[in-house]
Amino acid sequence: MGIKLEKVQPKVTKEVKPKVKKEVQTVTVKLETKEKVEITEQHNPVKKIVSDYLLITFSVILIMMGSYYFKFPNDFTFGGVTGLSVVIGKLKLMTPGTANLVLNIILLIIGFFFLGRGFGVKTVYSSLLLSFGLYIMEFIDPVTAPLTDEPFLELIFAVALPAAGAAILFRIGASGGGTDIIAMIINKYLKISVGKALLWSDVLITLSSVFILSFKTFLFSVLGMFLKSFVIDDMIESMNQSKYMNIICTKPDLICEYITHELKRSATICQAEGAYSHTQKNLILTAMKPAQANKLRAYLAKVDPTAFTTIIKTSEIIGKGFLK
Repeated sequence: MGIKLEKVQPKVTKEVKPKVKKEVQTVTVKLETKEKVEITEQHNPVKKIVSDYLLITFSVILIMMGSYYFKFPNDFTFGGVTGLSVVIGKLKLMTPGTANLVLNIILLIIGFFFLGRGFGVKTVYSSLLLSFGLYIMEFIDPVTAPLTDEPFLELIFAVALPAAGAAILFRIGASGGGTDIIAMIINKYLKISVGKALLWSDVLITLSSVFILSFKTFLFSVLGMFLKSFVIDDMIESMNQSKYMNIICTKPDLICEYITHELKRSATICQAEGAYSHTQKNLILTAMKPAQANKLRAYLAKVDPTAFTTIIKTSEIIGKGFLK
């Protein structure tokens, strides 16, 4: 009896050891793969900085074009410092471009004094670029009259171009300076929200023009002030837009592999049950950018045509890979 037990015991150890080794090796490979995927998803900081400043430059050009070619010639006074520059220009104290440069430099100095570095390098860069850009444009391409005799058409461009630029700046955590700095100071010391402070500064600047401009131009400025706030909000919302997808499918492994490796997104698999048939279903929950959602739809049509998919448009998703 003792001899038989001694013979059996080694066999058991021989059979168990290879299995344990294989399982350990498999787990190690999976962990290494996940780490590699996460490393590839990390952004190159230098590339991110270059990308941000290129976007800031592009957005400032949009604001500059809208202000110089459409706002200044028509004497539209909405829009912070550029609006106040129009008022100063109308009083013949200095040109709108020069006024904008002087005001922004003064506000940057005030900002450093009250906020320190609170408004960031990006805001300083965009503010100086816009100020010097408008100042230089007066020498490169002087504009003394509106480009067309359609003030409403020019109002649309005076609103849309700067609003698009402001939305891009907001999206990457910057601003055009100007009255934004005053709003941040008011927020810090008086605890009034930045949004309210900006609104009141726009209202006061626009109202100040009623005494020096024609009533028609004043009404256009009031209309532009309201349009600007709506357009900026809509543009920011469209830039933040994502798609949330619920996928009931029969091939969750293939679909999740495509989501994680090809689209570089994450997903959650849940077990669901059909209400009528009571059969077990696989439910995949995932969120991604609209272009990625279109790719996933095309992939689903190929690998799992019977998949039942609902796609929900969202304006804000907070988490890794989205807003923070």
